[in-house]
Parts: sequence; C-alpha cells; structure tokens
Amino acid sequence: MAKPISILFTASEIYPFAKTGGLADVAYGLPLALRDIEHDIRVMLPKYGAISERKNRIHEINRLKDIPVRVGEREEPATVKSSSITNPRTKVQAYMTTNQYYYDSKWGLYNDPETGAEYADNDERFIFFTRTVIETCLLLGWFPDIVHCNDWQTGLLPMYMRTLYREQFKNTKIVLTIHNINNQGVFPLKETFAKTGLPLDRIEDVKHKNQINFLKAGILYADHITTVSETYGQELLSDSKLTNGLNACLKERKDIFTPILNGIDTTVWDPDKDKLIAKRYNTDSIDKKEANKEDLLSKFGLNYRPGTPVIGMISRLVEQKGFGLFLEAATELFAEDVQIVVLGEGDADIEKALLALAEKYPDKLGVQIKFDDPLAHLVEGGADMYLMPSLFEPCGLNQMYSFAYGTVPIARATGGLADTVHEFDEKTGKGNGFTFKKYEAADMMEAVRRALALYRNSEVWTTIALNGMREDHSWAKSARKYEVIYRNLLS
Repeated sequence: MAKPISILFTASEIYPFAKTGGLADVAYGLPLALRDIEHDIRVMLPKYGAISERKNRIHEINRLKDIPVRVGEREEPATVKSSSITNPRTKVQAYMTTNQYYYDSKWGLYNDPETGAEYADNDERFIFFTRTVIETCLLLGWFPDIVHCNDWQTGLLPMYMRTLYREQFKNTKIVLTIHNINNQGVFPLKETFAKTGLPLDRIEDVKHKNQINFLKAGILYADHITTVSETYGQELLSDSKLTNGLNACLKERKDIFTPILNGIDTTVWDPDKDKLIAKRYNTDSIDKKEANKEDLLSKFGLNYRPGTPVIGMISRLVEQKGFGLFLEAATELFAEDVQIVVLGEGDADIEKALLALAEKYPDKLGVQIKFDDPLAHLVEGGADMYLMPSLFEPCGLNQMYSFAYGTVPIARATGGLADTVHEFDEKTGKGNGFTFKKYEAADMMEAVRRALALYRNSEVWTTIALNGMREDHSWAKSARKYEVIYRNLLS
C-alpha cells in the first residue's frame, strides 16, 4: 500500500469555525475526505474574534505560545492553538493562529461587521497569518510533504517557502487552489511589500498593474495550481476581465493547472440522516419532503399552500450571486403562483431591497438576513426548487446540496453550475434541473417558467428530483484526484 502523504491545508476560513462562503466548506470537506483515505492531514486558519474558544474546544499547545512575528516595523506575538474538525466518521487536527491586535480585537474575517468596510490592515493580517504557518512548522519540526494553499489570503506562503525558507521546505511541494479569482489581495506595492520582509529583488514577482497582488505570488511560486470546476478553469485561462489580467500568468503555467470539481460532505448533507430537518427522507420516501416545506414556510412567516412550489435561495446577498436579476424580475416572478424564501446577508442595498419586496409580497416572499446553518438545511430539505442566477460561479455547492435533497436547481450556466446542472429533457427523462445562458432577467424568467410548468406534473417532477438525488457529489471522487496530483508532485 502506498505511503500516506503528510499535508498542511491552509485557508482563511474553515467550517465550522469561520465561514463567509464556499471556501469554508471546501476547507472542511476535502481535508476530512483525504483523512478518510489515510493521509496525515492537518488544517490551519486564523482565530477571528467571533470564534468562541470554549464552544470550539480550542486549547493551547506549549511549544507554540508567544511566537514573535514581524510584519514591517511591528512585532506581534502569535500563539497557535489547537482544535479539530470532525464529521461522524473522521477527525482532523486544526491549528489556529491567535493574536489580540490582528484577530481577537476584530469580529469579522475580512470586513468590519458594523460598517461592512474591509479592514484597512488586511495585508498585514494575512502576512501575519502566513508567517505563523511557517513558524508552526519550524517549531514543531514538521515539514509536510504538501502545503496546500487557498486563495489570496495564503498567496504569499509559496513565495516565503521558496525564498526565505527554501532550505527548510526543500522537500515540500506546494499546491494552490483558486476558489474565487474575484478577490486577489491587492494593496499598495511599496508599502505592503516592505511589510512582507521578502527579498527586494523579488518585488516584480508580486507586482501586477503597479500594485502588490498576493494571488499572483501564489500562482508564480506554487508547484501545482487547481481550481474548482472545469468550466471555471477555462474561464480563468481565457477571460482577462474576470481575472483582472491574471489569466496571462495562469496561461504561462497551464501545464501545471488542473480544474477539479468540488464535492460536498455527504455525512453532513444527507436528508436521510439530517437532524436539522423536520422529517427525514430518501429516494424511496421523497413524499415526506412536504412536511419540511410546511416547517420551512412557518419559519419564514409564510402560509403553507398545497400545490404551490417553493423556491429557496441561500446566498451571500451580492451582485455576483445574481440578485440584480432577481430584483429586476421581481414583478414578473411574483405574478406567478410561487413562494420564495431567501436566507443570507451581504450588500446593504440588496438587503434593503429584499426586505422591501417581502413587505410588498407578504404571502409570497420570506427573507431572513443572517447566516444560519440549521435553517440552511431546512431550506434545502423543504424547498421544491433552488434558484442560482449567478453572474459567475467558480463551482457552487448549493446546487449539489440541492441535488442531495431532491430540490431542483434553476441555474445560470456559468462555471461549476454549467458542469453540474443539466437541463431536463422530457423525451429522454434525463437531466437534473433548468438552466439559462445569458445574464438577463428575461432568460432567467424563461427557465423559472419551464420549471413551474413541469412542477404541475408530479410524476415528471419526481423524476427530475430523483435524477439529482441519485448522483454522487461526495468528496470521495475529488479527494482521489487531489491525491493523484500530490503523488505526481512527490514522485
């Protein structure tokens, strides 16, 4: 049997400690799936102010207390603590960087929850985190076979490992996954570069459009780069607008660039075992879904109407997720016999517009402005359809959660949505959802109406729902693909 690989998986957010989007779910599900196939994997993230040490059973490690870490002229102590991520099968150790100045005093991950503004010192916060990853390995005397970085927040890590710490990490290979190229870690070039302590002769390697770009550093210094779906991979190589011009750097490294579709943790997202929904069900008892629908509507203050389909949306409330289209199409949408529930938070203007719509259509729209994991499970368990009209979507996980729960997606064919949601064909009985191509309200409404028309035929609708439920979207397949990349690098 092949020898297990030692892996350090670093990310700025990991469920259940900290989450703003899909990265947190990936940084939870993929490490657990790699542990399932016997690899020695540990994860590492910052401990933000909102993370409770007691609730998350975070404790100290004697060797990792009060580590002096320099960021520019400032020296701050880091104490790296320990916890774990678990599912019913598996457990993975988690290291967490604590520091009063950069993390404990700030409640949000990247933005101030009070104002919504990005923290002015985000460059320093993630330089600090990156340097604590290095220090943790040095102090533990643990130099993993693979360091797996994720997005811009860990983008400088490959550069540190290949310059200042080249000797210590000479046998370690570095993988970088791009989850969302929309955020690249862009800061003033000279000021921020001076804070990194990196060799001055390497400044060109992080310079992009006359600014420092953390993600560019990761792209140049990683041994292998991945992204989270086939179609998004093609978009990253070809679209200079989407990538802010970084597609040129990616094209130069396309020989070591592999798109791998994300999976979902089916120990957490399984309607047959889910304790967060009113009534559990499986492919043989999908009719029990109706009881969850009643419970869902009551939680959103809507009356249950037999025969009226419910559309769910769980999302960051931002333009990228297609809320511009949703608001534009609202009059047409609510003229249909439909009820809609929206769960999430984000852009203040979008939040306000949705709440105003809920007042205008009190029997048709329920909105809850928050992130709420138990309620998210109930939306998947109780809705008939799931709307994802994204402007762009690197992978998307909610359509996969929806498949597992027999909730039929209506999605714009972009990124990972194009790879997973396939238009239902009445003639063949194949397909698992409804799609539209153009980012236009009329196109979205056409797809919604196709779904509503077929919903009236309960036999056909059950076929579509079961098609999705029977697909395998677990992490197992994707974890094996990452394992192949790791082994190829190490050989």
